[in-house]
Amino acid sequence: MAQVFDRSSNALARASLVLTGLIVIALGVALNSLQRSPWVTRQGQRPDQPVPFSHKHHVEGLGLQCQYCHTSVEKSSYAGIPPTKTCMNCHSQIWTNAQLLEPVRQSWATGESIQWIKVHDLPDYVYFNHEIHVNKGIGCSSCHGRVDEMPLMYQENTLQMEWCLNCHRNPGVNLRPTSQIYNMAWTGPSTDKPVWCTATVNTDGTSVPTAQGVNCVMKDPNAAGGNNVAQNEMPAVGASHAPGMTTAPMPVAVLPVNYVKFTGQNDLGKYLTAQYHIRTANELSSCEVCHR
Repeated sequence: MAQVFDRSSNALARASLVLTGLIVIALGVALNSLQRSPWVTRQGQRPDQPVPFSHKHHVEGLGLQCQYCHTSVEKSSYAGIPPTKTCMNCHSQIWTNAQLLEPVRQSWATGESIQWIKVHDLPDYVYFNHEIHVNKGIGCSSCHGRVDEMPLMYQENTLQMEWCLNCHRNPGVNLRPTSQIYNMAWTGPSTDKPVWCTATVNTDGTSVPTAQGVNCVMKDPNAAGGNNVAQNEMPAVGASHAPGMTTAPMPVAVLPVNYVKFTGQNDLGKYLTAQYHIRTANELSSCEVCHR
């Protein structure tokens, strides 16, 4: 009886299996690259807003602080979008007839909110709290990039789960003194630009709130003219003064301050992780942190 399949069929079968495997792998790689691409993550995209608001002009040019517009960033889970009144505080006096500000004037006249397009938009099932991140030493630029250099706002990072987990597994690389939260140009300590930090306490030895628990300076506090003591003042008690004179404050406690010098972000991050009472990497990476 003649053979149904030629002897070469075995080679063709093996080749087809290998080819199928390669196609599956290629599709997997392509889909993985696609879901990380700006087409999906929307990185770098500048949506058309009702008003082409320039953070570069207002922040870098005019020196407005983030909190002036985003008033709830330190005390709420949302940074907050400023109401029209915030815009009109200035633009009722300047650029009052500018055509590009017509939506702002229309909103002010009608009471209807401007329909801004959200740039940093997390999925509804993800819980993100601005308050805890800001008060635990995460700066604005760590997530949003150099907003002060953006003529039009865009998304700097992917905001994907992998990106969030990379920080939660090692938050120290992004921690900074709370006094530098709104400093967009903060780059961390280096050998050329060290940072000195110390933990602060009240006069009775108790700790102060976490957000105020660390004092960092950019100049050597032990150098000539430096201040390496913490001094608290309160009004003097039982002192007599002439009529009309106010009670002058007098120092009641002078506490020596031991500053620690840091020349690298890793060491500073470890120090701040302890001082800010940051949870462990395992706790920060658990599902319930973000998914409620």
